[in-house]
Amino acid sequence: MSSDPFDGQRGGYEYSTKGALVDFTTMFAGVLMLISASFEILQGASAIANDDLYAAGSDYLYKFDMTTWGWVHVVIGVLTAAVAVGVLAGKSWAWLCGVIVISLAMLTNFAALPHYPLWSLVLIAADALII
Repeated sequence: MSSDPFDGQRGGYEYSTKGALVDFTTMFAGVLMLISASFEILQGASAIANDDLYAAGSDYLYKFDMTTWGWVHVVIGVLTAAVAVGVLAGKSWAWLCGVIVISLAMLTNFAALPHYPLWSLVLIAADALII
């Protein structure tokens, strides 16, 4: 016999409106993280494949080759996808890792603003929604 008084019974937190809202919010964040990860990977792959695709930008503090930026975005995208799987699986470690990885994604998109301003702002807004 279980020691949990709500085990298998209606009325516990898992069956409450708050529990449903938490489940929906977690699922929404996980799916949005997967979408953001795919965008990051595609953005990185396009920067690796064609350096001339993005605007050169003016004198800016962060001067990296576009291939370098591409690899940074691919790595962030793969990390985001891995953490998103953990969030969707309900792992507790994934929540903190998700905040850290999405914050890194926001920082890399901010640093890449001169190269692709509108797309970076879209991804920053999506990442802010995830957090």
